[in-house]
Amino acid sequence: MNKKIGYGIALAVLLSAPFFVYPVFLMKLLCFALFACAFNLLIGFTGLLSFGHAAFFGGAGYVAGWAIRDAGLPMELGILLGVLAAALIGLVMGALAIRRQGIYFTMITLALAQMLYFVFLQAKFTGGEDGLQGVPRGKLLGSLDLTSDLTLYYVVLAIAIIGFAVVVRAIHSPFGHVLKAVKENEPRAVSLGYDVDKYKLVAFVLSAALAGLAGATKTLVLGFETLTDVHWTMSGLVVLMTLVGGLGTLVGPIVGAIIIIALENKLGDFGNLLADWTTVDWFRSLGDSVTIVTGLIFIVCVLAFRKGIVGELSDRLQRVRKAKLS
Repeated sequence: MNKKIGYGIALAVLLSAPFFVYPVFLMKLLCFALFACAFNLLIGFTGLLSFGHAAFFGGAGYVAGWAIRDAGLPMELGILLGVLAAALIGLVMGALAIRRQGIYFTMITLALAQMLYFVFLQAKFTGGEDGLQGVPRGKLLGSLDLTSDLTLYYVVLAIAIIGFAVVVRAIHSPFGHVLKAVKENEPRAVSLGYDVDKYKLVAFVLSAALAGLAGATKTLVLGFETLTDVHWTMSGLVVLMTLVGGLGTLVGPIVGAIIIIALENKLGDFGNLLADWTTVDWFRSLGDSVTIVTGLIFIVCVLAFRKGIVGELSDRLQRVRKAKLS
């Protein structure tokens, strides 16, 4: 009941948010929140640390952008093609990687993702270092004009909610319970007769598809796709979002994405404000030092919030409830 009330309040805030905050910034937040939730499905509930999710996020963005701009396909088909491309990449990458565990799994995903990065760098349809520019927003179902930021915001919000619902449904299904068993004790899951590799592969492909949905939607929102989204640093960024928010929690990755993306976009403005208040010009350079600031936040979370912000808050609330009951 409390969760339903919380989701209702969050939905009300999201519906009214574009009237108070720049819609494009909010849409970017929603895309990265979905990306972090997709990644959390793999690491938080299956125990697989992928360092190659940028391949799905950026790869889907490139395919969707090409389909909409160059192939002239409708927006819906462009996003669908991006998701299918991400799922296919995930299937190939997962089939090669899930046979290994731990750091070996992580390094294989990183190596394969970097191979794709150089493919996108050399491919003609991606625009190389210039990126894929001028992707039109088009019309939804051929009638609803998406050139309006406000209209597109509600479409992106619907996509993000659908993606989040898929994650929630997967986690609370029998499939999700098997994934949790694999994470907690893989040999035990094998002894119970589960085909662990098959479950891990399905989880990998589902996570890749949802990451692709986020990447394709981001390309539609911003109107371009660049190599930044397929570089390994994007994989590191989503790891940071998930760890800061809270591994294995539903809301944690969303909170982490909001914190990190807000810092990237607003830290320079905050630094200028501090400089004006304190007359210390050094604060104006905060915008250029965003990686240092996010690194400090990561260190603080690792030392003080080992389960992430949401994870630690949940634990403390449970302790308070137990103390009251006792």
